[in-house]
Amino acid sequence: MRIVIIEDNETLANAIAYRLRDRGHAADVLTNGAEGDAFLAHDGADLVVLDINLPGLSGLEVLRAMRARGDGTPVILLTARSDTRDRVTGLDAGADDYLVKPFEMDELEARVRALSRRKNIDYGAHEEVGALTFDRTTRQVMATGQALDIPRRELAVLECLLERRGRIISKARLTDHVYGVGADVEDTAIEPHVSRLRKRLSPHGVAIKTARGLGYMLEAQS
Repeated sequence: MRIVIIEDNETLANAIAYRLRDRGHAADVLTNGAEGDAFLAHDGADLVVLDINLPGLSGLEVLRAMRARGDGTPVILLTARSDTRDRVTGLDAGADDYLVKPFEMDELEARVRALSRRKNIDYGAHEEVGALTFDRTTRQVMATGQALDIPRRELAVLECLLERRGRIISKARLTDHVYGVGADVEDTAIEPHVSRLRKRLSPHGVAIKTARGLGYMLEAQS
C-alpha cells in the first residue's frame, strides 16, 4: 500500500515512514502542506497520514481540498491538540480517523490496518491477473491456492504495476513507490527488483514488459 505522510516534524515523519516501510508499505514523506496537496492531486495515495499544523497549507486545508476534488482516500489526522472541538472539526472536514500526539506506533499501525480493510471493502480486496490473485488486505499473492513468497520490495513493485495494469509505469515512479519520494537512490535501483519479480510471475501467466526508455507494463500472457 502506498502511504503518504505529510508532517513537518521530520524526525516523526521519518520514524513513521521507517516503521511503515518495515511492514512492507511504500511511504512518501512531505513536510509542507502546499507541497503535500500538490503531490496528492498529481500522484495520489492509498492512505494519508496528515498533520494538522503544517506550513504552506494547514492539514485541514489539505483535507478539504482532497474532498473537494472528489478524493476519498482514507486520512488519519495527527495533532497535538486534544480538545474535542478540534477532533470534531477534523472529522467534519472529512478525516477518517484521528490520533493525538504523542502516540504509540503500534496504535498507528492498527489504525492503518483498519482503514485499509475498510477501503478494500469499497474498492475490492482482490486483484486477479493471469493465474495469480493479489489480496490487498493481507498483501499476499496466491497461485493455484498456494501463497507465493515474494520479498517486500518486489511486492511493492507488483502492487504499483497492478494499480496501473495495462499502462506503462516509469522507472522513476516505481522507484518513488518502492523507496519513497526523495529517497537517495538511482532509478536503476528498481531494475533488479523488476527482473526478479518477472521471473517469479512468468510461470503463472503474468508478464512484465519493458518499454525501452519509458518504463514497464504488467499484463496477462495470452
